[in-house]
Amino acid sequence: MSTTFSRRNFLRISAGAAGLSRFGAMNALAQGSSYKALVCVFLYGGNDGHNTIVPKSATEYNAYKAIRGNLGLPDQNTPLLDVSAANGTPYGLNGGLLPVHPLWASKQLAAVANVGMLVQPTTRAQYLAGNVPVPSNLFSHSDQTLQMQSGVPSTGGGTGWAGRVADSIQTLNGAATFPPSVSTSGPVLFCTGNVVQSASLFPGFDLTPAGMSVWPESAATARKQGLQAVLTFDSGLAMVQAANKVRQDAMSLNALLKSAGTTNPVSTPFPGTDIGLQLKQVAQIIALRNQVGMSRQVFFCSLGGFDTHGSQSWQHWFLLRSLADAMSAFYNSTVEMGVAGQVTTFTESEFGRTLQPSGQGSDHGWGNHLFVMGGAVKGGDVYGAFPAPALGGPDDANNRGVLIPTTSLDQYGATLAKWFGLDDAALNTVFPNLANFGVKNIGFMA
Repeated sequence: MSTTFSRRNFLRISAGAAGLSRFGAMNALAQGSSYKALVCVFLYGGNDGHNTIVPKSATEYNAYKAIRGNLGLPDQNTPLLDVSAANGTPYGLNGGLLPVHPLWASKQLAAVANVGMLVQPTTRAQYLAGNVPVPSNLFSHSDQTLQMQSGVPSTGGGTGWAGRVADSIQTLNGAATFPPSVSTSGPVLFCTGNVVQSASLFPGFDLTPAGMSVWPESAATARKQGLQAVLTFDSGLAMVQAANKVRQDAMSLNALLKSAGTTNPVSTPFPGTDIGLQLKQVAQIIALRNQVGMSRQVFFCSLGGFDTHGSQSWQHWFLLRSLADAMSAFYNSTVEMGVAGQVTTFTESEFGRTLQPSGQGSDHGWGNHLFVMGGAVKGGDVYGAFPAPALGGPDDANNRGVLIPTTSLDQYGATLAKWFGLDDAALNTVFPNLANFGVKNIGFMA
């Protein structure tokens, strides 16, 4: 993974590090069971939910196979892994999800059916008649990505819903100055709040000043002292002083994160994939929670490649296998750290796909099936209304199996945020359309 990052990233990394010398004084804030973390894994491109979890009841499965045609599972590349909802309804998970399949039986993994961005509950008749407000620019990757990250059904949102969640619980972190909102996938709207500092990191990044390891040791010491003198020199110029402070704080944050490998090691093995390294970085930061005095943290990771207009069979299996390998390792790391019940990981994607294929792939859809993982998840179940496979049916926005969401992002996010510690007033601030939906908590968190 490249450690190159932009000046903007450097400033964002460093901004959250101000006052690092005070970290040690805040340790008591994150002791015991008070710590909680939310970890989003965003699947860029629009994951095909229809082939992520498949209905296995005879009538529904036969309809699914008839409509999906050559994309129907199982196929020569992808088996189906048997699971069932709490009421006994059978489903099949994509075979690529094999590493997390055991978490379903042990009830740390659940699915939430047909989730998407909505303004208010919407029926097929209302949508086709055009007499109900809907999110702007549906089926656009860029617009729907922004909306799923902002929680606002238009492209005008300037903050992310996780950033606003972090704003709402900032008092729980006391005077700790470590960024409560962290992306390991570059700068993203999801983590941006109105108040709290956020950070954009890349796995394996290193801000250690170059050229400081020279011989003899006295020369190296002199260089380090010279750099420190430059950074602490009072030039009287506000911009220069601010830049020097950013650099000092970044070096301190860098040293803190590098020390995690020795002072707070995470021994759980992670895959060396992009998503594996991102989640490993999250685990390493969580391992520092007591050291830096954090009680609440939100994280963002991502995996791309889900815009499967063609060659879907093998490609989709491979992507889901990469996802599941990394998520399984991450869950195991939370068990190792003793925080499995305090860390909840969940997926998002900008939209789902059409049930009806287009050649060897599928086209842009709307509603999607998502996963939630963690010790506080009421797992082994499917939440929300799982749609019956049908073209032109009651959940179809057209006649190609584009799902009209039956669970809104507001409800999905509010269920997570409620567990995280937000009260009802804060939930309505974070999710501006939540009041439009009768059920605010859809029940998948203990």
